[in-house]
Amino acid sequence: MVEVFWLVFTVASLVLIVTPGQDMVLVMSRSIAQGPAAGVATAAGVSIGLVGHTVLATLGLGAVLRTSECLFLALKLAGAAYLVYLGIGLLRTKGGELVVQTSSPRSLVRLFADGALSNVSNPKIAIFYFAFLPQFVMPGATHPTLSMFVLGLAFAALTFVVKGPVGFFAGLLSGWLRSRPRVLVGLYRSSGAVLVALGVKLAFERRT
Repeated sequence: MVEVFWLVFTVASLVLIVTPGQDMVLVMSRSIAQGPAAGVATAAGVSIGLVGHTVLATLGLGAVLRTSECLFLALKLAGAAYLVYLGIGLLRTKGGELVVQTSSPRSLVRLFADGALSNVSNPKIAIFYFAFLPQFVMPGATHPTLSMFVLGLAFAALTFVVKGPVGFFAGLLSGWLRSRPRVLVGLYRSSGAVLVALGVKLAFERRT
């Protein structure tokens, strides 16, 4: 039996999910670049990444990351490098490349993988899960691990419920933006700058 505080968990989760961060930037930039399907695929990848964190948190990786400096550092640098890689790709966008991007878009599988990898390679999320989810398990729960696992899946589902539509509707603007190349290039580059900044921030963050 799952014994959790659903109402408080749902409200707290939605507040966290709608807060702008690397996942939201990635979803919107891919959606604007390639349309609604690209945004939804990226959002789905982000949510699957959270499912991965759910499994890891349930297995106790969050606790391991809190005690192992080497493991935390390795995963943190890998995640930071991936964000910087994605950001540099956007920063290098030029007006003449927009037509190429339209005719040869990234596959939905690749977009899905981008979303999943950008999320699952962030050790701060693993630690967040390990610290956040237990707060909503009822004291004295018969199966606390199962309750924590279900909460993690619920958080991943809520993430897709919020970010999937964001990706879809941002993609609807792609046609309008393509008719204004300077605006589109500016959006790509600004999104890239944000991702690079988030990557650098992650690289220098310390465990809390």
